[in-house]
Amino acid sequence: MKKVNYGIVSTAQVVPRFITGVRESQFGHVAAICSRRLENAQAYAEKYQIPAYYGSEAELFDNPDIDVIYIANYNAGHFHTAKNAILAGKHVLLEKPFTLEYQQAKMLFKLAKEQQVFLMEAQKSLFLPMTQKIKAIIEEKRIGEIISVFSVTAYASVDHIKWFQDLSAGGGTVHFMAPYAFSYLPFILDKKVKDFNGIAQLPSGSSDIQSMIHLGFETGILANIYLTTRKGLKKQLKIIGSKGEIVIPEFWRAQKAKINYDNGSSEVIEASFTSDFKFEVDHVNQKILAGELISDMMTPELTLLGVKMMASLYQEWSSQGK
Repeated sequence: MKKVNYGIVSTAQVVPRFITGVRESQFGHVAAICSRRLENAQAYAEKYQIPAYYGSEAELFDNPDIDVIYIANYNAGHFHTAKNAILAGKHVLLEKPFTLEYQQAKMLFKLAKEQQVFLMEAQKSLFLPMTQKIKAIIEEKRIGEIISVFSVTAYASVDHIKWFQDLSAGGGTVHFMAPYAFSYLPFILDKKVKDFNGIAQLPSGSSDIQSMIHLGFETGILANIYLTTRKGLKKQLKIIGSKGEIVIPEFWRAQKAKINYDNGSSEVIEASFTSDFKFEVDHVNQKILAGELISDMMTPELTLLGVKMMASLYQEWSSQGK
């Protein structure tokens, strides 16, 4: 069967792991990479044995052998890079946050439909074997009716991200950390978000260094999402049910989870892998080879919901600061 050739935009920290995922996938092939600095692209190409490299996005998009563009550049650059890739007739896998503005996200999906190319937000957490197991456990009501969810994502240092403190560049805890939960929770709970609100610590002239977001789902499920860069805490998501709880460490790449039942018993759930990107890439490959334009798992609706919540929260916090 035909290979799906990937062109990668950026030499960011996430890229080597994505390359591994493509190479472990059934039909994926890393064909080219580009960077704003040609020497960076060349160094990556040599280190990771990538056939072609470029010093501009335009040159990459002009390569007729490239099927899909994986975009992992800085957050504020996502929209324009994705738009240009779509206009060049390329399928697009766009890293989170998809865009910084809601209208930008809507425009990309509209444009992709017009150009007849596949477009999806990169949300690897939805495709993990563990995620499928957790979703099944919830559907089977093994911990009863779901009541609430508590999520903590904490990093003691983000110094390696030079523009993290620049909100206009897409920095901040919500832009970086919230997209996982914004997609993961509606997916595993299979419930719609009815309302949301949040608070953030926004130092003057900087992005948010910590935030607390509350989601209200249909059927009354409440979720509390805490994001911080002020202290390194245990990263975990806890799903509370009427008969027990599920505790998932680092749900976006989890290989183990634990069910604690109210009767005092417990159960360990395991789902091992070598690449947390493989499953997402397999999904993208299958959709592209089948001629489909959107994902039935990481749907446009999920992406638009996440972008809408992020943009609304930042708009509210910015207005409060004036």
